[in-house]
Amino acid sequence: MSIHEISSPDPGSYRDLGLSREDLLWFWETMLKIRRFEERVQHLFLVEKKLVGPSHLYIGQEAVAAGVMKALRDDDWIVSTYRGHGHAIARGVPLKFLMAELFGKETGTCRGLGGSMHAAMYPEKGIVYATAIVGSGIPIAAGIGLAFRYRGTDRVSVVFFGDGAVNTGAFHEGVNIAALWRLPTVLVCENNLYAMGTRVDRAVAGGSIVRRVLAYGIDGYVVDGNDPVAVFIATSRAVAKARSGGGPSLIEARTYRLVGHGVYDPGTRYRSREEVEEWKRRDPIDRFRRVLIDHGFAKSEELEEIDRRIKKEVDEAVDFAEKSRYLDFDELFKLVYA
Repeated sequence: MSIHEISSPDPGSYRDLGLSREDLLWFWETMLKIRRFEERVQHLFLVEKKLVGPSHLYIGQEAVAAGVMKALRDDDWIVSTYRGHGHAIARGVPLKFLMAELFGKETGTCRGLGGSMHAAMYPEKGIVYATAIVGSGIPIAAGIGLAFRYRGTDRVSVVFFGDGAVNTGAFHEGVNIAALWRLPTVLVCENNLYAMGTRVDRAVAGGSIVRRVLAYGIDGYVVDGNDPVAVFIATSRAVAKARSGGGPSLIEARTYRLVGHGVYDPGTRYRSREEVEEWKRRDPIDRFRRVLIDHGFAKSEELEEIDRRIKKEVDEAVDFAEKSRYLDFDELFKLVYA
């Protein structure tokens, strides 16, 4: 097994990859929808003071969710994380239900009982779990892969986790069993360089995250996590291998969160201004916008109209959430916790 480096393809080759203009606009719209949603959530927390509690924003990492989800089928299952708003939006979870969950309303994805860290969970779109415990989704995704294989299907399980998760026991246990039993599981590490405030090069031995999977005899992919097309290519290859019985793969998508670890963390105490500004220049949304315009896939007016439509949808989601009711207390006794 080996490590594959997936570089960003030349935009002139997009059609050769089977990507239509509509596909490229989907990448753009999906990333922008995540960004506008998260920006509004940040404002609701810090300025409007209408939301409280923990929330971990996906700003800067939008290309990972868009690229991965584009490579999946509707019947594939996903395990998300506490930084899962972007995963949910890219998978097609309605914004109004996601926002209602943040407001703690009955119409939310978890009926208002999960909050931000579990809001991505939406079985109707194949997101069967969203865990707040670092790394804990990895063995669960392996279990889902085992269930798919037992049933004789070619469905795939996909699990997202951050760079901080690769130092947990759950990571090694989950990867080991997935590799040992050649399960149809794709492991997506969103390496945003920081586990809370600890930089990855101060926490991960061995030179890189992706090299760790060689010990388990599975393929690893390293990809620019700020390019949705590159992420799509890597995921498509890993998914195709999993569907055909070739076992699991790990994708290390190297990206950057442009905000702090949580909504109340400014992210300035452990990162230099120069570093943040450098990554802002690599913003996946600004970068892909330039690609679409410069290569004739879209006009700026068309993209501006998409932006206006998305902002209206986010406004409507907030209105829906505010007007929704809270779950009646008696309803709690009808629910099952495990």
